[in-house]
Amino acid sequence: MNETKRKIGVAIATGALLLNAFVPLAMADTTIQISGNGSSSNNTANVDVNQSTTVVQNNTANVTNNVDVDADTGDNDAEDNTGGDVSIETGDADVDVNVSNTLNSNSANVDCCQSGDTEVLIQGNGTHSDNDANLNLTTNTFVGQFNDADVDNDVDVDADTGDNDAKDNTGGDVSIETGDASVKVSVSTTANANWANVGSDGNGGDLSLRILGNGSWSVNTINLDLDSSVVLVQDNYADVDNDVDVDADTGDNDAEDNTGGDVSIETGDADVDVNVDNMVNFNWADVNCGCLFDDLLAKIDGNGTDSDNDINATLSFNDNEEEDGSFQENDADIDNDLAGHHGGIDADTGGNDNEDNTAEGDGDPSIETGDADVEVDVNNSGNVNVLGDADFEFPSFDFDIEFSLSLSELLGLLGLLG
Repeated sequence: MNETKRKIGVAIATGALLLNAFVPLAMADTTIQISGNGSSSNNTANVDVNQSTTVVQNNTANVTNNVDVDADTGDNDAEDNTGGDVSIETGDADVDVNVSNTLNSNSANVDCCQSGDTEVLIQGNGTHSDNDANLNLTTNTFVGQFNDADVDNDVDVDADTGDNDAKDNTGGDVSIETGDASVKVSVSTTANANWANVGSDGNGGDLSLRILGNGSWSVNTINLDLDSSVVLVQDNYADVDNDVDVDADTGDNDAEDNTGGDVSIETGDADVDVNVDNMVNFNWADVNCGCLFDDLLAKIDGNGTDSDNDINATLSFNDNEEEDGSFQENDADIDNDLAGHHGGIDADTGGNDNEDNTAEGDGDPSIETGDADVEVDVNNSGNVNVLGDADFEFPSFDFDIEFSLSLSELLGLLGLLG
């Protein structure tokens, strides 16, 4: 018995960058207060807070797997023997090849919200005072996740128990019996997944704007400008080439020009099982930065005669894909070549010759071949974009092996979940 098993596992988590909690500059409590100033005073408070968060995750993977396997129990010769039985019996040739590539995953959890309380107060200033509080809060968040995977899997397998010769033998029975040739090839590529959660589920601080108890003829103004924007870019490119060439052969046996006995050729089964599974390019994003402030209070109360009081507040937030240029993009180029350079998937139990044999008595020449079974599964899934709800499943494929994968299973497979 000759058994050859080859297992190759390539598990590459290239640049798997996991940001469990990336929190931008978060103000605790911001207080602007102009209070208790004398008559005819001129008081101004200008506060400008600019917050910019940039997260860039970039992966590039170039993987080349070349697998060349030859399992051979055949190529035996029994020739020119005289006076006895001649027998050739070969064992099984078993080949098991597994190629697995797991690469390019990004995960980002970014808080884009104000977490503290903001208070602006103009209070108790004297007659004819001029009081101004100007607050400018700007928050810009950019999340870019980019994956580029170039995978080449080249598998060439030859399992042979045939090509046996029994010729020119005299005086006995001649038999050739070959074992089974079994080949299993599994090629799996899982590449390019982006997961991004931007926001704090609507949890922000409190905003209070108040002008209270200022003297007659005072001029009191609060100007608030709050801008928040999010740009999310998720981009995947996958180029996967699978070239599988399998030859399982128990045939091509010759029993010729033998004299004096029965001649038989019996070949085993040729079984080929090829599974090619490609899962590439998945984007999931949940953007929820509508959390400017939980509570907003704007109050003008108890100010003196002929006072001039103004509160001007502009609150704006953009997370619209078109306005901010956020996008999810996938490009997959998958080439599954199972025809191969040398004939593709070939399971052969035939091609046997039993010719020009002379038997004593009533013996008949016989050829019995086994089964040639080929099973090929090719699964391609990918180019999935999800914005918002992450509760989804990829469709099942109508193959012998049902394929179903949820987001949590995918992230677990890519190492994005603990």
